[in-house]
Amino acid sequence: MSTEFPRNIVVIAGPTASGKSRLALNLAERFPVEIISADSMQIYRGMDIGTDKPSPEERRRVPHHLIDIKDPDEEWSVREFQDRSRRAMEEIYARGRYPMIVGGTGFYIRALLRDFPLDDAGPDPSFREEMRKLAREKGTHYLHSMLEKVDPETAGRVHPNDEKRIIRALEYHRATGKPISHRLKVSRERRALDALLLGLQWPREELRQRIEARVHQQFRRGFVQEVRNLLEKGYSRDLPSMSGLGYREVTDFLYGLTTEDECKRLICRNTARFAKRQFTWFAREPDMNWIRCGGGRPWEDVVGEVERLIEDKLGWKTYISLRRC
Repeated sequence: MSTEFPRNIVVIAGPTASGKSRLALNLAERFPVEIISADSMQIYRGMDIGTDKPSPEERRRVPHHLIDIKDPDEEWSVREFQDRSRRAMEEIYARGRYPMIVGGTGFYIRALLRDFPLDDAGPDPSFREEMRKLAREKGTHYLHSMLEKVDPETAGRVHPNDEKRIIRALEYHRATGKPISHRLKVSRERRALDALLLGLQWPREELRQRIEARVHQQFRRGFVQEVRNLLEKGYSRDLPSMSGLGYREVTDFLYGLTTEDECKRLICRNTARFAKRQFTWFAREPDMNWIRCGGGRPWEDVVGEVERLIEDKLGWKTYISLRRC
């Protein structure tokens, strides 16, 4: 049966709290799919609530890949994501199923979809540690000013507090003598995979409300205790994983630097800003199909529209269609 399946993929993208995982699980009820996570934080074990991972029950119901594959202090790169995702896709095709990429890390998605030149600048652990030390001494804004001098285009896209991406861009420039923005331009030129790109688009105020509701739910589920457990296991607050959205703010709260209410407010604010940057990134994808959500539109209408797009543009067969064959 697998040889009859078209070798293409669906990508569900969009800002945080837009319902990507929910849509993927709904589609998994209609199509024989397995989900590949394109979330740079869901790879880490023990970081479940703050990353909003699918529940164990959801993962039993639908196979998920690239979740819980690293400890918080282990290295992870876009190259490894690219390699592991492609291996997972081949395994999924071999089982006669469809791969579905789900996540909000646009850089990962672009690396997977395009002929992305990644072999010219591997990780340099000593340089990364040198930059982290400099960030601790002078602040992440200092690294951002360094990036502005060698790659102003990337510096304009990366938040001054995004230490991991700033260091990676500096590392790339050091290794190649070229700005990492040059690599992104090359990656847009040629598509390596046949994919249907779907982006979830919400009215700004509704998305802000969804973000706030999710943050408050995370605290009720035990987000503070999750971060406390990580710190008690010896994971440093300076790790890239621990500087992820929400984890840095909760760590500051546990260190007595903020109140719980201020911590929640900061997470909501920073998440909303992050969602805006995610939308800007995906808006640059020329082949993105934007799916209107919210504004009174029933969720089942959203699922139905996406199902029709997948059948019409990719030729995927639903479970019902397969039973008729």
